[in-house]
Amino acid sequence: MEKVPMLAEGYEMLTANLKALREERPRIVDAIEEARAHGDLSENAEYHAAKERQGQVEAQIAELEDKVSRAQIIDPATLSGDKVIFGATVTLLDEDDKPVKYQIVGQTESDAKKGKISYDSPLARALIGKQLGEEVEVTVPSGERFYLIEKIEFI
Repeated sequence: MEKVPMLAEGYEMLTANLKALREERPRIVDAIEEARAHGDLSENAEYHAAKERQGQVEAQIAELEDKVSRAQIIDPATLSGDKVIFGATVTLLDEDDKPVKYQIVGQTESDAKKGKISYDSPLARALIGKQLGEEVEVTVPSGERFYLIEKIEFI
């Protein structure tokens, strides 16, 4: 069973989503029962919508339970070193010497707008294992991008 690395905040977000979906289950069952009481199920849109939602919720619950059971929570504050690894916050200089800062996180907690990139992203894959002062080349949809690793922090 492959572990799913994530930060504590990502784990908390997953468990909160799981709790919310589990709380939705009884409301869906009530909606199905109410729609069933309306009679003919073959032409009952409310019934079909409630059954479809039930299927979606059950699939999401199963996916989240799987991720939670395989979670490997990593606290960046306990890490150190001079190489980029999961949990590291990396300050890069782009081609214009403009600094950009990213933290390498799990898939469920990635949000590029907040400076959190998944360890599976092309940029993170290019950064992992590199050291301070190294140049990194990344292929993105708009072409090749070059970065210089200016700072590696574990915060």
